[in-house]
Amino acid sequence: MHQHEMLQMQKLAMENSNINMKDSFMEAIRQSRDIILVKDFEVKYMDYLSELVSKKIVPIGSLVHDSIEQNDEHDVGIMQWLDKKEKGSSVFVSFGSEWFLSKEEIHEVAQGLELSKVNFIWVIRFPQDEKIRIDDVLPKGFLERVGERGMVLEKWAPQATILQHTSIGGFVSHCGWGSLTESMKFGVPIIAMPMYHDQPINARIVEHIGMGIEALRDENGKLQSEEIAKVIREVVIEESGEGVRKKARELS
Repeated sequence: MHQHEMLQMQKLAMENSNINMKDSFMEAIRQSRDIILVKDFEVKYMDYLSELVSKKIVPIGSLVHDSIEQNDEHDVGIMQWLDKKEKGSSVFVSFGSEWFLSKEEIHEVAQGLELSKVNFIWVIRFPQDEKIRIDDVLPKGFLERVGERGMVLEKWAPQATILQHTSIGGFVSHCGWGSLTESMKFGVPIIAMPMYHDQPINARIVEHIGMGIEALRDENGKLQSEEIAKVIREVVIEESGEGVRKKARELS
């Protein structure tokens, strides 16, 4: 097959994909009643969308959960661990539910956390169809070296509850919009490590408004453990990060 034909096929596939996405969206709109609730939508487009679909658009904003009483043994254990840490001395590390770090990336984050000397709770997730154990992907001896300074969890943690605990002084985040708004509500500064979609733009916003600092990648786009450690320490501990911490409290 000639290169021109291949390009034409790729273009057609992309166009068909866009059509399918548009069709499914319009079908969802069609099946909706007279009122549509919309989350995370810019106000200036609200009236325009309402005219397009001939239905009332009601913005419900970003939904951020407040803490609830912890009865689950898993959650109670996390809270007990946090209760033992000094105010603002720990970071919560999570990259959302849709992004999975490679083994190489996990090693860089782990080494960054170890180098930072800061307390941490780290949630690691794997795709459902992959049977991987945390011990298989972490650097050898990592858990023993960090000891009581670190807690590594698999799959899930009560993010909102953790973020508003007094011992949390930073959020190592992929900068998904939900995580960003939770961090802002609870006054937790962000160590930004964006991955894809809107996350790089969100990381720019975080830095622009002064409530976080991005841990920059190398020239090949790879995570750097030394950079991760440096930014964690600046945001959580060092005097140079006081402006970021103050801004996060103000935005809260």
